[in-house]
Amino acid sequence: MKLVTYLHHGQQRVGVLTAKETAVMPLPYTDMNTLIETSSVAEVLSAAKATEGLGASTPLSEVTLCAPIPRPRQDVLCLGINYKDHATEAAQYNADAFTKERPIPIYFSKRVNEAVGPEGAIDSHPGLVQRLDYEAELAVILGKTACNVRPEDAAEYIFGYTVLNDVSARLLQTTHKQWYFGKSLDTFTPIGPCIVTADEIAFPPALAIRSYVNGELRQNSNTSMLITGIADILAELTSGMTLLPGTIIATGTPAGVGMGFDPPKFLHPGDVVTCEIEGIGSLRNPVQ
Repeated sequence: MKLVTYLHHGQQRVGVLTAKETAVMPLPYTDMNTLIETSSVAEVLSAAKATEGLGASTPLSEVTLCAPIPRPRQDVLCLGINYKDHATEAAQYNADAFTKERPIPIYFSKRVNEAVGPEGAIDSHPGLVQRLDYEAELAVILGKTACNVRPEDAAEYIFGYTVLNDVSARLLQTTHKQWYFGKSLDTFTPIGPCIVTADEIAFPPALAIRSYVNGELRQNSNTSMLITGIADILAELTSGMTLLPGTIIATGTPAGVGMGFDPPKFLHPGDVVTCEIEGIGSLRNPVQ
């Protein structure tokens, strides 16, 4: 299933895309957080089949897609420097800020006041932000409370997957010597276009991941290239921390971000960033 949050006649709803992805069928949940917290993938599938039987669908051309989870309950958990090729380009840009001394995961969190959906604008924050950058990432969404998860059981805790653009203000990120502020400004978390339920994607995911700026291919890799895989991420984080249903984990970005070019190719107002992952879809966002 591909689950979406959408606006129709001014009302925000939760729905499932039809098989041809040309229309959306409403689901009986108040929002995506509630859906994830109260229902398993199997239960949502049952609700979707019941809705399909009623023939109640709306063409996608008549709705506006929002971020699948417009307001995450908690900060997004993120992996830094989790593709080998990105580790190399990041160290070349600023060795002081990005060199890993030991081969262990880098975790940080990202404040999300409201996630930006497909076609939503990224605010360039003139006067505050210099060196605006993009990062295409596979995001994992948990479906149940996770504590002391064994790597071999990790797949059981995953509700689904989506595309996330970890927009970053590089100068703020490196100046503050930590990444929270430079990653958490308003509109810095586009997510979408949908959540693909975990039953649709083999675990661990091996999906093509790409980004484009103004149509120019920038990132081109595969989620199988993660340094720390999803199973190990879940096992480590939950060894001392309980993660709740609806938790979003951004697994890191491959090489090809703006700071990785010589000279760097940062974003400017008028640019359009597209992040896409095989089997999930594309997230297209203009910069303002």
